[in-house]
Amino acid sequence: MATLLLALGSFAAYLVAYHTYGRWLARRVFRLDPRAVCPSEQVNDGRDYVPTKREIVFGHHFTSIAGTGPIVGPAIAVFWGWLPALLWVVVGAIFMGAVHDMGALVVSLRNRGMTVGDVAGRMLNPRARILFLLVLFVTLMVVIGVFGLVIATIFATYPSAVFPIWVQIPLAVTVGVLVYRRKLRVWPLALGALVLMYLTVWIGAYCLPIDLTSFGLAATGKAAEAAGMSPYANAVVVWTLLLLVYCFFASVLPVWVLLQPRDFINSQQLFVAMALLVVGLVIGPFIGQTAELVAKPINPEPPPGAPPMIPFLFITIACGAISGFHCLVSSGTSSKQLKKETDAQLVGYGAMLLESALAVLVIVACSAGLSRGVYTYQPETYQYVHQVDASGQPLTGYDAWAKYYTGKHWSDFKLKHKVGGFIEGGANLLANVGLPVTFGIGVMAVLVACFAATTLDTATRLQRYVITELAGALRMRTVANKYVATTIAVVTGGALALIAGPAGPGSGGLILWPIFGVSNQLLAGLSFLVIAFYLLRHRRPVWFLAGPMVLMIVLPAWVMMYDLPKWLHGQRYVLFGIGLFITIVQVWMVVEAALLWRKVKGVLPEPLPPIEPAAASSES
Repeated sequence: MATLLLALGSFAAYLVAYHTYGRWLARRVFRLDPRAVCPSEQVNDGRDYVPTKREIVFGHHFTSIAGTGPIVGPAIAVFWGWLPALLWVVVGAIFMGAVHDMGALVVSLRNRGMTVGDVAGRMLNPRARILFLLVLFVTLMVVIGVFGLVIATIFATYPSAVFPIWVQIPLAVTVGVLVYRRKLRVWPLALGALVLMYLTVWIGAYCLPIDLTSFGLAATGKAAEAAGMSPYANAVVVWTLLLLVYCFFASVLPVWVLLQPRDFINSQQLFVAMALLVVGLVIGPFIGQTAELVAKPINPEPPPGAPPMIPFLFITIACGAISGFHCLVSSGTSSKQLKKETDAQLVGYGAMLLESALAVLVIVACSAGLSRGVYTYQPETYQYVHQVDASGQPLTGYDAWAKYYTGKHWSDFKLKHKVGGFIEGGANLLANVGLPVTFGIGVMAVLVACFAATTLDTATRLQRYVITELAGALRMRTVANKYVATTIAVVTGGALALIAGPAGPGSGGLILWPIFGVSNQLLAGLSFLVIAFYLLRHRRPVWFLAGPMVLMIVLPAWVMMYDLPKWLHGQRYVLFGIGLFITIVQVWMVVEAALLWRKVKGVLPEPLPPIEPAAASSES
């Protein structure tokens, strides 16, 4: 019952915050105007700028920000105890994350859909624009590498998730064509696609799991064998490469062909899964299947080698509380699709609160859901069976939780353990509503992989925008071509993913996570700077941004000072180089902002130039 009260109490806090603090921001601070003409109407090129119904934009925005960030981060943070993780998720989302996302969305809407990096050039100075775009490039390179690895790891660990994920692509394209070309209603199509999605989950779970590890090292041949790669690592590498090929095409297609319909279908899938998890929590005590909080509220003895909870908790949990990546989604894609300014509260503030609710469910699944048991996959029968103790009894309670969270050095906890804790803990909650464990694991694995995929292809498109803007600033016209920019995005992200691990390509999930977390939170701090300068120039209040902005600048710097010597001593030169570069740029931008702060109050930026007729047909 305590688990249920924690979850419902958090959800109630989000509802109150949306209708009070969120409304105050929308009406009093940003002064959203329903009559304002949005960039989607101003430019409307039919490819990136497309006027779209708010429920579809909400689905795209939500699924793009709610990738594996609010899953992997909280699942790791449970090592330090569920209480600090829960507090940071709830309080951080209400007063920091949702404010950040909404602010970035509004600032972009008021600047013709520019990314926050381009807006930095208008709000601060041209030098800040280049610095910010460089930070965005590095951050997105890490995002593409991390999320590509996450999906590949899920495919290699849970073969039942493979078939549904790939079938969703033609399904989404069909929905997009029928809605935008045939002008059919979106809701019946989306619901039909959702039913088909769950049918493919059943097929993937019971009939067609696709396990590349069963092919050994055939896919990459003697080179992989000579590199000492296991069949599992080989499968991760193959899936990563295939996903990057998909990302290239997803990035250059018009948003209505794949991005919007896929994200909309995924959002409906997540709503159903979250509702089922909550129902499982509610009815559990009444059917004798209560999910007990077996994790400690505060764990005084985390695994050996674990970093200190402060400041690492605030970096490990990013997307569930506040994430710099969200400013890219807000200003990179969502601002180019909104039809009305007033929709920014729902899309910016509301989607972040819903993502935080997902993070709460992750904490519940990892802290309590695992108490019902953990499982082993049997490829001969396509079934997941209970792991048992020495006496042959199924592992339950603390012993089941301990299989994922105790008994290892910090470096031995791989990415599949963190994702697996949520997937199997969530499947236990779904069992309360009558779903068999094997099917429940398939549902949860597909859920995680789908959202990681939407983040991955959105990040690739955003990286294309950033490279194009950076090429424009540096006068490199060839690089600004969308195909060249997308190729650079895919190759750099893939290279980072495949060289990350000490045990060979594809083994570096947790190694990449620290640099993802710290660069992500630093980006949030810099984004707050841009939002603050926008408000300052327009003589709006900025006091409510002071605390979040300082925290998101100081905390990542603190973590970086802790990690840089370790990375250098451990010869992790890629991480050290990225971290050092980000630190230098952070200091530089903060100094630039401090020098400009008193000079720009009430000084409006130069008006944007008129839209050229060619802009409506531009495909760059």
